[in-house]
Amino acid sequence: MGDLLDRATAQTYASWFRALADATRVQIVEYLARQARPMSVGEIVAAIGLAQSTVSQHLKILTDVRFVLVEPVGTARHYRINDACVGCFPSAADVVMGRPAPTPIGAC
Repeated sequence: MGDLLDRATAQTYASWFRALADATRVQIVEYLARQARPMSVGEIVAAIGLAQSTVSQHLKILTDVRFVLVEPVGTARHYRINDACVGCFPSAADVVMGRPAPTPIGAC
């Protein structure tokens, strides 16, 4: 029988799962990953079809857990997927089944 997942790692994983526990945030992450370039909020709003304030709130949650990175561009902000962090995201099945995460958490 293996050791219990350490608390800090469990808390990090929980924050990742919470961030993706909303369909709109999953759509934003998937859209940014497919576009593979920094995008303005306006571009994301046009694709998602929600109000700018709603998209901005979702982007804040995604940047807090580092799935999305923000880059200032003049007075605007552009958002892009954080490939390194998203690559660290373990699947729910891996965590539940006690399999090791695909990438060490420190790499994110």
